[in-house]
Parts: sequence; C-alpha cells; structure tokens
Amino acid sequence: MADVSPEPIATFCGECDCGCPQLFLDPGAPEDKRVRITDDFGQQVQMSAEQFADLVAQAKAGALDRLTVAAG
Repeated sequence: MADVSPEPIATFCGECDCGCPQLFLDPGAPEDKRVRITDDFGQQVQMSAEQFADLVAQAKAGALDRLTVAAG
C-alpha cells in the first residue's frame, strides 16, 4: 500500500512565516487520529473525524465565541 501524506485543510493566520497553526486530514492514520491540528511550536492534537465534527458544531453554536471576543 502506498504511503498517504496528510492533506492540509486550513492554515490559521498564514500572513507570516512563523509556522502558523494548521489543520490536516491524515487518511493513513488510525480512525481515532485522522484529524490533526498543529501549532507554531511543533505540538499537535489528533482526534477522530467525529470528535472534530463535534468541535465544529459547538463552535458554530457559539461555545467558543467568548475566546474570540477576548482576543479581539
């Protein structure tokens, strides 16, 4: 079976050359680790597509809004 590289989905910031946080889909990873979020310090979080879908749903429902207000 051929090696499958993680597919970049989104870059957060992208306006600099600092190694911005990124979101990847890794079809070659175990199901519970297919979604990967990396930060600009080399750390990463891996989760299942179902967990990521729950995160997105909560964000759409406003659960993370207070974080964006604090940063703005």
